[in-house]
Parts: sequence; C-alpha cells; structure tokens
Amino acid sequence: MAIYVVMEPPAGNKAEDIRFVRDSFTWLGFLVSPLWLAWNRLWIEAVLAFVVMAVLSAVGERLGLEWAGSMLSLLVSLYVGFEGQGLRIAALRRRGWREWGVVAAANLSEAEMRYAQEAGDDGDEPAPMPRIVPDASLARPPQTGMALGLTHTPGRP
Repeated sequence: MAIYVVMEPPAGNKAEDIRFVRDSFTWLGFLVSPLWLAWNRLWIEAVLAFVVMAVLSAVGERLGLEWAGSMLSLLVSLYVGFEGQGLRIAALRRRGWREWGVVAAANLSEAEMRYAQEAGDDGDEPAPMPRIVPDASLARPPQTGMALGLTHTPGRP
C-alpha cells in the first residue's frame, strides 16, 4: 500500500482541483533530477539542482577526480529521488494549498475513492462552535466597585 498526501486548493473545494501526491521514492526525480523538478513547476529547485550538479562535475574535472564529481552529483540525484515529493508538497503549501490528510491505497484511483468516502462523511455544514459560557446564569456579574486603569464606566464621573 502506498501513502498519498491529499492537497486541497486554496480557492474553493472543487474535487477536480485536489492533488494526490504519492509519498514515495521518485525514479524520474532520481534519473533526471532538474527536468523532473522543472516538470513539476519547482523552478528554483530545478535551477539549484542543475547548478549544483554542474559545479560538482566541473570541480571534479578540474581536480582530475571525475569520479568524485560524478558521485557527488549522484548524491544530489538521490536527494531529489527521496525528497522530491516532499518538495512538491512544500511548494503547494507555499502557494496556499492546505493538506487535508493522508490516504493509504494501492493506486491513485483507489486513493481518490477513499478520499471521496472519507471527505463525504464530514457533511456540508461545519460543526457549531462550543459556547464559552454554557449558561448565562453561571456568568460572573458585572463589577460595580472601583476600577483601576484608564477605562470609563458610563454613568460614573
């Protein structure tokens, strides 16, 4: 079973706008890190990954250690493979999306069905807020004596 993080859009709750982000290793993110990041509209992360990989390769080549530069670039790819979906979720949060919760399912269509079942249980009307003072007879009577401070009580000099 896979875990899907359900992200709801900021402006409205349309079922077609909801995104399901699978929380797992991303093979495409590992194999072609900057392209995968750009495909998912993570522009800053894509440019940063490309620059870091290029600099590491250039430094390794300059020092005559091509294998070291390649291995360090591989670490960047591994990071994107493991944390790519987390980067997507963080980018959606920055754009105002909110996390509804997580759904465990075998595939995306099952995750959508489970979300629809669980979200349908909430109902359209939110639960009423609890009263702070449950009964007016239990409320404290107004203060009648002197008051400290700069407040003025109407009807008093």
